[in-house]
Amino acid sequence: MQSKFAFFAAAALVAVSFAPIPATAQDFTPENPQCIAPSNPGGGWDFICRTTAKYLFDLGVINDAMQVTNMSGGGGGVAFAHVTKERNEDNNLIVAASMSTSARIAQGIYEDAEQDDVHFLATFGAEYGAIAVPADSEFQTLNQMMDAILEDPRSVGIAGGSSVGSYDHIKPMLVAQEAGLEDVTQLKYVSFDGGGEAMTGLLSGSVEALSGDFSEMLGFLESGDIRIIAILAPERLKNYPDIPTAKEQGYDVVGANWRGLYMPAGASDEAKEFWKNAIMTMAEDQGFQDALEAAAIEPFNNFGDDMHAFVAQTIADVTKLSKEIGIIQ
Repeated sequence: MQSKFAFFAAAALVAVSFAPIPATAQDFTPENPQCIAPSNPGGGWDFICRTTAKYLFDLGVINDAMQVTNMSGGGGGVAFAHVTKERNEDNNLIVAASMSTSARIAQGIYEDAEQDDVHFLATFGAEYGAIAVPADSEFQTLNQMMDAILEDPRSVGIAGGSSVGSYDHIKPMLVAQEAGLEDVTQLKYVSFDGGGEAMTGLLSGSVEALSGDFSEMLGFLESGDIRIIAILAPERLKNYPDIPTAKEQGYDVVGANWRGLYMPAGASDEAKEFWKNAIMTMAEDQGFQDALEAAAIEPFNNFGDDMHAFVAQTIADVTKLSKEIGIIQ
């Protein structure tokens, strides 16, 4: 069977060239800039906003410190609706986005939403998904957990920091499908508003496992609170060679999650050009790249027309995959 999401994992290693800032971008200067993280603190979207806010200001790309606002709910749908319905022409607003954003558009989770309802600015990184359990879990391997799920799909609660049908949900469904679970919708997925809350659910014992991105788990791995029983990468990570892949345990699943930003579709062309080039400048900075590496995030850059085409392709791919595994008709 072809590796699920392998197309994205390969693409995550491709970088684009950086263009000089056009004159039009210099006609706009943001005032009181804001980044919305569509989740509670502690997750991937929160990381995007806080890291972007820090480096844009530190690099002098923006003159005013950027406000970071957490706006959870609906797997990012509350923030998406807020932007499209209330702030469609706001030139000073950017919003954290990821694979989950395009997945929810594809699956119709954001009501009546389409790609062009917002303006996708850029991707600047990608990371692999992982499945974790508490340090004292009875499950020592992914195989053991899958065996329990095959015996009783409702016996293993798997937390995720986003809604049902999200990428956090899709990843364990793909593994279960590879394990031989005929109806993967039987999988017990427990939705939380952000990776931080999902981790709390895992450590409190309300669920048996966690599906998320590796960077969200890293601190808890290093503190010894959790064990990661599988990384959804094509091979073991260079800096974490002791973590086995799902693939080597018999489940041919690769799951990579892009990190990026969107902004209101009705913003001015000058503002869109400014923010695109601001993110490009940030992505060139070595300090920013070091921050991504520390979080186990690989460089992955898309801007302008490339970004539009990339998001369109991911929406098409997720639509096809979601139909295959029964999430949508």
